[in-house]
Amino acid sequence: MLFPDYRPRRLRQNESFRRMIRETTLSVNNLIYPMFVVFGNGIRRPITSMPGVFQLSIDELIKEAKEVQALNIPAVILFGIPDRKDDKASGAYDSNGIIQKAMRALKEKVPGLLVIGDICLCEYMSHGHCGIIQGHEVDNDATLELLARTALSQAKAGADMVAPSDMMDGRVAEIRQALDENGYQNLPIMAYSAKYASAFYGPFREAAESAPQFGDRKTYQMDPANVREAIREVALDVEEGADIIMVKPALPYLDVISRVREEFDLPLAAYNVSGEYSMIKAAGQMGWIDEEKVVMESLLAIRRAGADLILTYFAKDVAARLSK
Repeated sequence: MLFPDYRPRRLRQNESFRRMIRETTLSVNNLIYPMFVVFGNGIRRPITSMPGVFQLSIDELIKEAKEVQALNIPAVILFGIPDRKDDKASGAYDSNGIIQKAMRALKEKVPGLLVIGDICLCEYMSHGHCGIIQGHEVDNDATLELLARTALSQAKAGADMVAPSDMMDGRVAEIRQALDENGYQNLPIMAYSAKYASAFYGPFREAAESAPQFGDRKTYQMDPANVREAIREVALDVEEGADIIMVKPALPYLDVISRVREEFDLPLAAYNVSGEYSMIKAAGQMGWIDEEKVVMESLLAIRRAGADLILTYFAKDVAARLSK
């Protein structure tokens, strides 16, 4: 097909034509909204590096979750900030921990909204790393038990799904076994399968109060240079029992999302992370870009790369626009 016999512009002449042949769509059903929860009452604490995002006490969390449900967003994922931290992350698996309390409240007050629990220990560790420290290294195998205990405690609190984000080797199998042995065979696992040691997480560290006190996370999160390794990581999680796989971050790793989509047929999530959000917000506030259009284009790109689900702080804004 060559010009002038074939003219691609024929089918771009108006919005109706463009809608009819559009290859990729973005729906509210693709969205998961991350939320940060803290102890206390009446707390709606702005996160300075993430305009429009807040640390919320449980009463405020419920109010916002009702807004999320009213927008037909199917699910939220919770990150907890405990009132105390220690070197065993005891707040992560405490039956009266912040996430456990929040889950019970949401299941009671906002029935029908899916509640996903992030399974990581960094927010609860005094040193800010994602596992037990031996010397100055994270002890992978000693951490697995705590991750499994955390997942089980969230299951008991009413979680609809758990999402291990720690990048310890073998954690999906450990969590799957703990859930199955305690009667939670039907509770799905969304694994952060290819989570990179990315500079795009900066604002999240403020939001979750989880910056490491020494070193970095490069010994357990993935090297940004690697894509073949991502395929191996995803394959391990699939073999261990993951129900949904994830790539994090999203926009700088569209090639990874695409490769994972080609290799695996499980539902695929991508996390449109805090740094991605904050850059768009900052540029929008400065008037350098049209924020609304850039957000929609960005999420459409993540879908086009192959993601079925998108965890994004833009979820409420996008859902409101899609409903118009």
